Amino acid sequence: MGNKLLMGIWRTMVRVPPVLWEKQIQKARGRVRKSTRFMSRDHRRVHHYVVRELPRFGRPIPAEKVARELALSEEHAVDILNDLEKHLTFLYRNEQGQVIWAYPVTVEKTPHRISFDSGERLYAA
Repeated sequence: MGNKLLMGIWRTMVRVPPVLWEKQIQKARGRVRKSTRFMSRDHRRVHHYVVRELPRFGRPIPAEKVARELALSEEHAVDILNDLEKHLTFLYRNEQGQVIWAYPVTVEKTPHRISFDSGERLYAA
């Protein structure tokens, strides 16, 4: 299909000219870069870990598990989780400090169910 954008209008799909959407993609890319500037390599490791492990683990992930699995001090793992949560972008924790969702997955019940090729089933955040 290539680089095409189709928009549904009632029962018809209309092709949107690239000049109308390519600039918006560039703007969005810039916003994402700006909003993730705070992230260190460890921030990315922690985020990727919890996104990958929530479907496997199937329940809230405690900071101690994150620290142990990524060979980080517990204090450093908690600091990173605080940072990620503070920026309202990547994850949310319950009252016990356990990660319950990391975009795009959550262990909390939502109307959106997802299944993975590996067989795990979870909710979408």
